[in-house]
Amino acid sequence: MLSPSPTIAMVTALLFAGQGASLWAEPWSWEPSIVLPLAGLLLVYTAGLFRRGNIHRLRWRHTSFYAGWLTLAFALVSPIHELGEQLFSAHMLQHEILILVSAPLISAAHPGATMLWAFAPHRRANLGGWVHSVERSAPIRFVSRPLVAWLLEAFTIWIWHVPVLYQATLTSDWIHAAQHLSFFVTAVLFWSALYGVGRSAMRYGAATFYVFGTAAHCSALGALLTFSAVLWYPAYQQTTRPWGLTPLQDQQLGGVIMWVPSGVIFIAVGLALFAKWLRESDTRLAYTTLQTALNATKGDRS
Repeated sequence: MLSPSPTIAMVTALLFAGQGASLWAEPWSWEPSIVLPLAGLLLVYTAGLFRRGNIHRLRWRHTSFYAGWLTLAFALVSPIHELGEQLFSAHMLQHEILILVSAPLISAAHPGATMLWAFAPHRRANLGGWVHSVERSAPIRFVSRPLVAWLLEAFTIWIWHVPVLYQATLTSDWIHAAQHLSFFVTAVLFWSALYGVGRSAMRYGAATFYVFGTAAHCSALGALLTFSAVLWYPAYQQTTRPWGLTPLQDQQLGGVIMWVPSGVIFIAVGLALFAKWLRESDTRLAYTTLQTALNATKGDRS
């Protein structure tokens, strides 16, 4: 089991350059396949924001988008990306940022409407009509259903941790890109479904179930990695020593990273939704009681 000393050693190595391996000694990743889409997303959103005008309107959404973009760029471009080739725990940290930070922030921003304003009026109308038709198409409506979005995210997280698939991401840039894209897209679908609570068919009770269900399956996978005495990913056997960790300790630390932060975040969100569910239930009960009393009064008068 992971003890405190290697964890402290890893944190020290990550933070302080010149004492063995250091996070900041690792190169930043400037791969065009990563940088160009990130830059395009930022430029189109910013152009739409200024062309639309009235920047202070929905300021929290714009703040959410830029915070989400920054964390997304940090996860994909900073030394954490390269470090994921050496440490399983660093790779898990990168995935947690994508799923638990970047995806919910960008989903909360609802960036599509602002981005449309980056285009000329006639193109904006054409693009808006096309986007609307895509959103209304049967496949998109199907995958956007809360239950389907929840299942897709759960399947994606578990299937990519099957050893043969996970290790393939370390030897193929294309497979690695597919892993990150699927994590991010399914997380956006899931968080977007949650944000639809109150203005869609999903009730707070169902949303609470999905959040606690996600916390349960993510914690289960993290616990399996943490308590396993078997090394799941032998590809890291030769790369963890400079960081003061054995391969198994690195795996256990990665399991803790998956287990604890995701559990805390999802439980906090679940409790907030549960509280809203209780308030909504109280409101419905009060309304029903009032309607019953009014109907009874009308009956007495007649």
